[in-house]
Amino acid sequence: MKKKDKLNYYKFLNSLPKKINKLYFGKLIGKFKLNNKSSKKNGFDPVTNIDKALELFLRKEITKRFPKDGIIGEEFKTKKTKNGFSWILDPIDGTRSFVIGSPTWSNLISINYNNEPTLGLVNFPMLKKYYITGVNNNSFLVENNKFKKLKVIKAKSLNNSKIAGNFFGWLTLKEQKKISKLTRLMRYPCSDALSYCQLCEGKLNVVLQCYNKIWDIHPMIPLIRNAGGYINTWNGKDPKIAGSIVASSSKELQKKILKMVKPVT
Repeated sequence: MKKKDKLNYYKFLNSLPKKINKLYFGKLIGKFKLNNKSSKKNGFDPVTNIDKALELFLRKEITKRFPKDGIIGEEFKTKKTKNGFSWILDPIDGTRSFVIGSPTWSNLISINYNNEPTLGLVNFPMLKKYYITGVNNNSFLVENNKFKKLKVIKAKSLNNSKIAGNFFGWLTLKEQKKISKLTRLMRYPCSDALSYCQLCEGKLNVVLQCYNKIWDIHPMIPLIRNAGGYINTWNGKDPKIAGSIVASSSKELQKKILKMVKPVT
């Protein structure tokens, strides 16, 4: 991506948290209706009218400013790109958290160029902060209009690392037993996208999650890498294909964790 284009996209991306929050707190808060998208018996894949309203709003804003760009969102049909630029949207990441009133849900947006996640935004309306990638391969936390550069805290020892993960509902008990040495090290809560952001802040050293979709993980890829972290699928592949993901603050930790999850990949 050319630097001029990157700056142009970044400025627009950085304007979105204010617009999203204004819409949510002004018109949408407290008015959600819950539905289940799952076609499986006893399955639960929640979606609300707020998810759909936020995605429609973002699609309209993006199309107005960048009419040739593609859009891939969780709730609506894909719009193909005409210029190599695509937007990957998750209007509410953590819908389960959202419906029970937990403040950890977020809006996830990735700007991809030629299928590579290049810029990312993670906005937390209830927490009044957002995380964003800059134009010079940096990542920032933005609170009260102040930008704080993000950098992971390097760690090599698993025993001294802060490890967060959530396997419940995804891995069977039999599978979890195969990686019991790892599960015993997971002593910190995993809170949707917030955990990946906490890795970038140096509050966590490792984050593991199962079965991410591309809209769950694409914004995180540049955010984590720009903060000095490492991110892969559990079988060591490019995280842009999504699936089960591990992110770490050092290459040494990443190798150790990938080795530990191998029995269930």
